[in-house]
Amino acid sequence: MEEEKSETGPTPLIPREVLFGNPDKMRVLLSPDGTKIGYLAPVNGVLNVWVGTADDPTSAKPVTKDAYRGIRIFYWAFTNNHVLYLQDKNGDENWRLYAVDLTTGEAKDLTPFEGVQARINRISEDSPQEILVELNNRVQQYHDLHKINIITGEKALTQQNDGFEGFVTDDHYKVRLANRFTKDGGNEYLKPSREEGWEPFAKIAMEDVLTTAPIGFDKPGKILYMLDSRNRDTGALKALNFETGEEKLLAEDPKVDAGDLIIHPRDKTVQAVAFTYERKKWQAVDRDIAGDLAYLQGVADGEMEVLSRTLDDRYWIVAYVVDAGPTRYYRYDRQARKADFLFTNRKQLEGLPLAKMHSAVIKARDGLDLISYYTLPIESDRDGDGRPDHPLPMVLLVHGGPWGRDAWGFNSQHQWLANRGYAVLSVNFRASTGFGKDFVNAGNMEWAGRMHDDLVDAVDWAIKAGIADEHLVAIMGGSYGGYATLVGLTFTPEKFACGVDIVGPSNVVTLLQTIPPYWEPMIELFASRVGDHRNEEGRAFLKSRSPLTYADRIRRPLLIGQGANDPRVKKAESDQIVGAMKEKGIPVTYVLYTDEGHGFARPENRMSFNAVAEAFLAKHLSGRYEAIGNAFKGSTISVVEGSDGVPGLSEALGKD
Repeated sequence: MEEEKSETGPTPLIPREVLFGNPDKMRVLLSPDGTKIGYLAPVNGVLNVWVGTADDPTSAKPVTKDAYRGIRIFYWAFTNNHVLYLQDKNGDENWRLYAVDLTTGEAKDLTPFEGVQARINRISEDSPQEILVELNNRVQQYHDLHKINIITGEKALTQQNDGFEGFVTDDHYKVRLANRFTKDGGNEYLKPSREEGWEPFAKIAMEDVLTTAPIGFDKPGKILYMLDSRNRDTGALKALNFETGEEKLLAEDPKVDAGDLIIHPRDKTVQAVAFTYERKKWQAVDRDIAGDLAYLQGVADGEMEVLSRTLDDRYWIVAYVVDAGPTRYYRYDRQARKADFLFTNRKQLEGLPLAKMHSAVIKARDGLDLISYYTLPIESDRDGDGRPDHPLPMVLLVHGGPWGRDAWGFNSQHQWLANRGYAVLSVNFRASTGFGKDFVNAGNMEWAGRMHDDLVDAVDWAIKAGIADEHLVAIMGGSYGGYATLVGLTFTPEKFACGVDIVGPSNVVTLLQTIPPYWEPMIELFASRVGDHRNEEGRAFLKSRSPLTYADRIRRPLLIGQGANDPRVKKAESDQIVGAMKEKGIPVTYVLYTDEGHGFARPENRMSFNAVAEAFLAKHLSGRYEAIGNAFKGSTISVVEGSDGVPGLSEALGKD
């Protein structure tokens, strides 16, 4: 059998369960007073919030009772006796906000509305029992600000939203700024005015919108911290005196935008900023923290992240991310300047044959530098020079967004695919964020254009470098990465051996016509950077950049995964291209999940889709794979089309 034959090889197969199952622990946070520690961990296979004493994390017990989808977002309230968490229904992203009383164990639904999305705007120590929450329960397109008492559930409207994308508030729950897009795709910020309601504060040109934005105010509310690329390329960290308008440059880098920040828990001053080109580097902007950073960077290998700080700033939770192992968590006693190891996020990863991630700067055909990362099967690089002994089948893994980026660190997909015998390449193509405004703006109106050229150029680099076998390259990704997969198989139909599209749009016109209502305030962003679906000329352009238009060009095998409740990329996007392929007699495998949205949150569904994907890739790239086996257990997987196109799929469906 192909499954048995495929499992032979020098490196043992790492089970999917180890790479894609629930982590042991994640999102580790101290209570504001430092007495408790909370984290997400599974209960009967479902992620829940656990809380214990900070001095003894092993004392933690689950305080939430989610039995199906799993909790992924939680926060501490400043009562130190409540945790707050968000949960949606089957991936619809209509988040509800819950508060759990740690004394009584009661969980209160603070936003009990159907079809309404709650967003936490601010949690402040000034009002321990109240939080500021954004709700679109009045008008779907706009989120109003409400103050909610987490104990009584009482709500009070504090700011009605009559057309803004969002609000910037301070620790006193005062609205300080509102912003909205302008007709040309720019952004304008306004501040409250007693006389006129709102008065102009700043105008951000379209080219600066993705690299210029307020970060937040210091505790007194006098200093506004900003990411600012105006009159420069990269977004620098600036401090702006809100009363006088005086600006101070705090940190900058000529190659990349200011990124992650370390902010004082009480004073709300920015103390350090990270710049990430190929790797992350921290820069202290407050002398008071420089010694801490110097000490912490020597505690463990990997890239350091400060996840949590107590209000008195004595204790921190610090994580160290590596490429070939689990994340390590420490509790740092700032007074003693001592970091104590707590646990890792996935103990099963310890000691496994995991592969290193390499970085590369690849030149695009027009000279742009594409910061990229690749991973090789361990056995393929015997001399450790970052090049395989011979060209390998390769998977081009395309990130979503497209306004996001790939970075160095542990990547379960890279490890999984490298373990199966493939080189894996991730590319920060133009439009990726973090590399300055010129780079992100180079992607304007370039979906399926130069953005795709960058991916092709990166593949050609890998072929020339002896990494990839030019006849055995797959393209795979989710969201924009799924779109890029469809583009790869339609615009360059001979380039890729096969494709795996996860929740990717096939028709950019219908994508933009069906965005969630609360994205309407951002419509000018899409119009200026993707194309304008509101006029005939714009629709013609978007149609020319839609894979659906060229579905008859598809020559290579395609696997599609879709969540039925996806609010961003509707199920119709996958239905359309599958329908067009069927009409032309082109085979396709289409996998659907009734309880998922934009991506697969439930581990049972992730496991089942990845089981299908690796059997599919093995068939077309001649790689190894773990047999599907019982991977469908507990999953809502349904195969709408093409079950015979994947080894073992029909049998597994029959068994399930």
